[in-house]
Amino acid sequence: MAALWMAGWLSLMLIMAVAGRETTRELNVFQIMEVRSLVGFLLLSPIIYRVGGLKVLKTSRLPQHVGRNLVHYVAQLGWFFALTLIPIGQVVAIEFTMPIWTALLAASFLSERMTPWKITAIVLGLVGVIMIVRPATGEINPGQLIALGAAMGFGVSMALVKSLTRTESALSILSWMLVVQSVAGFVPTLFVWTWPSVYVWAWVGVIAICGTFSHYCLASAMRYADATIVVPMDFLRVPLTATAGWLLYSERLDAWTVLGAALILFGNLLNLKPASPVPARAQ
Repeated sequence: MAALWMAGWLSLMLIMAVAGRETTRELNVFQIMEVRSLVGFLLLSPIIYRVGGLKVLKTSRLPQHVGRNLVHYVAQLGWFFALTLIPIGQVVAIEFTMPIWTALLAASFLSERMTPWKITAIVLGLVGVIMIVRPATGEINPGQLIALGAAMGFGVSMALVKSLTRTESALSILSWMLVVQSVAGFVPTLFVWTWPSVYVWAWVGVIAICGTFSHYCLASAMRYADATIVVPMDFLRVPLTATAGWLLYSERLDAWTVLGAALILFGNLLNLKPASPVPARAQ
């Protein structure tokens, strides 16, 4: 079952990357994000209604919800913008540094233990990023830096989610995400709004559907299998997205990007290694 749910996750995320590339040809990223949030809330509203309506928004941690979702909103803007500047396979490869930033933040602010395996994973991930971006060449693409900034933002967001899950339900976290991002993007969207063609409207709908239900597939996969199984399967997004970029947009990934992505993958796998239990003290 985990493999089937991960197939759903991979398919939806792959489609969303292509949809993001298509919509950014015609629409500003602010408008894409606003429509995605509004449509996502409509898709989620039947579930919210069944569990008590607006009671799902009741929380004692409003500042944390707002802070987390503002960071996540900016990261998503960067992710969509990066799709217009660099190959989509490269965007996804850099995105996989997110667990590295999450581990750093969790150790700093959530008092999680920083094991030698995690430190090694962070070092490998950073080396992988350097191989992809290659600052020594002097030809850094702004899209690479934007994608890296988005990955860092996703890492901050994930660390905050880990904190919120101690007291908040998944539905509450998701609902607050849609509410905060809808409000945050409303005014900027007014300044850049243009009526899209029917073709682009269809792609915007695809983004909203994929963005909402892909995370449900991932959560379901986690219920049926350990993270050590799910995360390596998720890395299939890199070759799959690169293949889509090659077939649809004639994009090619160089050897440095492939090697850097492989190092990031290896670092992520090390990050999944469980910490050794702390020996009990003699009484």
